[in-house]
Amino acid sequence: MKQGTRGSAATGEAGTGRAATGRLRVPEQPAAGEAARGEHTHGEHAVRGEHAVPRPRAVVRRSSVRGQILDALRTALVTGDLRPGEVYSAPVLGERFGVSATPVREAMQQLTLEGAVEVVPNRGFRVVERGARELAELAEIRALIEVPVMMRLARTVAPERWAELRPLAEGTVRAASSGCRATYAESDRAFHRAVLALADNEQLVRIAEDLHRRAQWPLVGPAPGARGRAELVADAHEHTALLDALIAGDVDVVHALVTDHFHGAP
Repeated sequence: MKQGTRGSAATGEAGTGRAATGRLRVPEQPAAGEAARGEHTHGEHAVRGEHAVPRPRAVVRRSSVRGQILDALRTALVTGDLRPGEVYSAPVLGERFGVSATPVREAMQQLTLEGAVEVVPNRGFRVVERGARELAELAEIRALIEVPVMMRLARTVAPERWAELRPLAEGTVRAASSGCRATYAESDRAFHRAVLALADNEQLVRIAEDLHRRAQWPLVGPAPGARGRAELVADAHEHTALLDALIAGDVDVVHALVTDHFHGAP
């Protein structure tokens, strides 16, 4: 539940000359010639000439490429494989994913709107550098939004509705036990999203989801939010403890748990 959770990479190591080996596989695109533009790139030498990266076979519909690229880039942000302060070229990332630069550029534009990256003219996109202060500010904003809602729901939602969320809470424990930070980050957001959805306010859920996602991006330098498997598991157990209190209708325990979560987050 805490801020700063990170996961496994979907893109390859930047600047190492190796192609990405993440889970994303997307179809070939005809506009790969875009990669010939003279943009400054991360690891561009790895995708030229006789050592060009082989492209994966098509396994998804073309219409879903942009969404899968966006998901992959978001995962890479969580893990830190898209490193803060580094500039990445859409054509080079496109070569790594086996697509043209166009869907990568579109996905990066979305990440620009979300505040994850910024445009560097004639070069590409720079991953925004964040410090502990920004993480603390996000935690404060999330607390202002989620704690009052959680307390209202604790007093009004029937125990059987809370019990329906048990699989999601237990899923976060399994995700944390896997040691995969990207999987845990996604599971963590899913649990929070399901809890807040009980408020029947789509705007609330959307805003909270955006703040939660931002809180999972890596920090510059030694990151206090970069936790090991044991810490992820302990964090995940907070979900089950909270759910137990909600089912039992113990409002005082619910308040203590959610308050400690946000104010104790790194």
